[in-house]
Amino acid sequence: MKTPIRTFLAGLLCLAVLNQNGSAEEQPAHDIVIYGGTCAAVVAAVQATKMGKSVIIVCPDTILGGLSSGGLGWTDTGNKAVIGGLSRDFYHRIYKQYQKPENWKWQKRDEYGGKGQGTAAIDGDQKTMWIFEPSIARAVFEDYVAEFDLQVQRDEWLDRENGVEVKDGRIVSITTLSGKTYPGKMFLDTTYEGDLIAAAGVDYHVGREANAEFGEEWNGVQTGVYHHRHHFQVLDEQISAYRVPGDPSSGVLPRVSAEPPGEKGEGDHRVQAYCFRMCLTNHPENRIPFSKPEGYDPDQYELLARVYEKGWRDTFGKFDPIPNHKTDTNNHGPFSTDNIGYNYDYPEAGYERRREIIKEHETYQKGWLWFHCTDPRVPKEIQEEMKTWGLPKDEYEENGNWSHQLYIREARRMIGDFVMTENELRKVKPTPDSVGMGSYTIDSHNVQRHIDEDGNVQNEGDIGVSTRGPYEIAYGSLVPRKEQCTNLLVPVCVSSTHIAFGSIRMEPVFMILGQSAATAASLAIDGGLAVQDVPYEKLKKHLLNDGQVLHYDGPIAGGKGKAVSQLEGIVVDDERIETKGSWKPSSTNGPFVGFGYRHDENQNKGELEATFTAKIEESGNYRIRISYPKNNNRATNVPVTVKSASGTKSVTLNQREVASNDPFHEIGTFALKEGETASVTISNEGTDGYVIIDAVQWLKVE
Repeated sequence: MKTPIRTFLAGLLCLAVLNQNGSAEEQPAHDIVIYGGTCAAVVAAVQATKMGKSVIIVCPDTILGGLSSGGLGWTDTGNKAVIGGLSRDFYHRIYKQYQKPENWKWQKRDEYGGKGQGTAAIDGDQKTMWIFEPSIARAVFEDYVAEFDLQVQRDEWLDRENGVEVKDGRIVSITTLSGKTYPGKMFLDTTYEGDLIAAAGVDYHVGREANAEFGEEWNGVQTGVYHHRHHFQVLDEQISAYRVPGDPSSGVLPRVSAEPPGEKGEGDHRVQAYCFRMCLTNHPENRIPFSKPEGYDPDQYELLARVYEKGWRDTFGKFDPIPNHKTDTNNHGPFSTDNIGYNYDYPEAGYERRREIIKEHETYQKGWLWFHCTDPRVPKEIQEEMKTWGLPKDEYEENGNWSHQLYIREARRMIGDFVMTENELRKVKPTPDSVGMGSYTIDSHNVQRHIDEDGNVQNEGDIGVSTRGPYEIAYGSLVPRKEQCTNLLVPVCVSSTHIAFGSIRMEPVFMILGQSAATAASLAIDGGLAVQDVPYEKLKKHLLNDGQVLHYDGPIAGGKGKAVSQLEGIVVDDERIETKGSWKPSSTNGPFVGFGYRHDENQNKGELEATFTAKIEESGNYRIRISYPKNNNRATNVPVTVKSASGTKSVTLNQREVASNDPFHEIGTFALKEGETASVTISNEGTDGYVIIDAVQWLKVE
């Protein structure tokens, strides 16, 4: 995202002259204009080209690929089975690069054998490689440009004030600060910041939504929640927030906010912390020793010194190894490379202010490294180890061997046709019109560092919640609301809540969505349609033919769960029911339906109920079956009430009896009518053991 300040000032001067003259340099029209140079941009351009469309990438970047070429080589894969299409092709091309002996300059290939996110870095069977150096990723993106003869306009910055012409709800053209105008039929915003979204007048959100807005649990302020190890609760003793411990009058420590953190669950303006994913090396021939950055202030790391005083020693926990004795170094611990609280104005900031923020992050991280190497308060063993590391000579040579791309973990998020929430990711609610899948843990880094009620330092906002398997991403999350814009698609700043974006924001997913967005844009051009009116079945067919994965029917819950989509008839899982009282979730025993089941803890008898309801679409006789995993501590006398248009029937269920490989137990056959809502209610009234609620199935008798 960097460009020399003289280039920026020259652009402003050029724009001023153009405004005075009332004209701009118009470029040839293209079918699709892509603004942004991220991985999604390149993949979208490839897909559009393959579909016979003229396409151009216009971007402020000089190096393509965003974080994928900017240091994030330790790919956040999640479940690789749902990474398809051109996204998988990218990792296949990475694999092919590492088949070349010349790309193992500092390490023998058979010596690497690295491990990625719970899997081998090199997947020989699938001919994919998930862990790589920034320079290799950069080469792959440039290979795409050359192979598909992609037109790329680099170092072109959108005029965010006056550079987007919109007519009758359609973007006509975009103009950059250099005065170039790019007309097109369709536009894609592939930036991390969502600048085209905002300039086009499309609604967006910055910050965390309140939990109540979308019925979520993990959005909003999360005080007192400590999911990972990036908090001060990992220390044996807490740290005072004040320069003189326990004395507020002495002043607050640097990099600690004195602002109240907010009430748990409420929304705020804050976004999760940014950092550079540092590529480091300990190979002597390729290593540049760390140097003292301009503006270095050791006082900024006083809190880090106190963390070490309390016994913290896991400094190198995220020096993840990538080929050739290099790392993808990420944040780790209570005070690390995440620059917490110093990015709140970045999403909306002008270019110059953004440069200041980027530079401040660079100074902070380089200072973090220098502090480790030089300050006597750093434990000797940590200091000596840090001195063995440095910047690699063969990475980012044009940028002082430092990454060109700050990790913008979130900025603007469009408010579009459909808003993805944690409920879709966790399969509590269905997702319409899948155009790709994600699977990584719902992951938000810390959002703020505040003072708790005892005067101690706390980090807040770090969340890690399982999605319980791969999830679908809705086409509606890629497009604006129709009344706002009809020819714009957004595969990066997708329509989602803060916490849902915590999983969607992974680089493989951005490439998946980039391909899907370009496919939809091409179909919209072919049909003369608004992007909101592209027929989903036609889009789906194209995506599947091109290798995209839109649904997942593989093993879930460690193989103990049965996917609802694999079961016959009407199946309602316990995620989508009405309950009375507090049922405890579990996945201890199997088999079960979905990702787990719930039980009454063999307590509060007569206070708990669960009602499963189904809309009947065809009249007939239906076998009703109730699912639960068997165990000897189950109740033998569970009251079940079946309601239908023909009346109400009560039965008693023995939950110690069930077939060994089938979680369902049949309770009878019932006549049901088209259009009616049938229900099954399970109670723990007077029961003699644990009562289980899992799923109910209605099977029509042929």
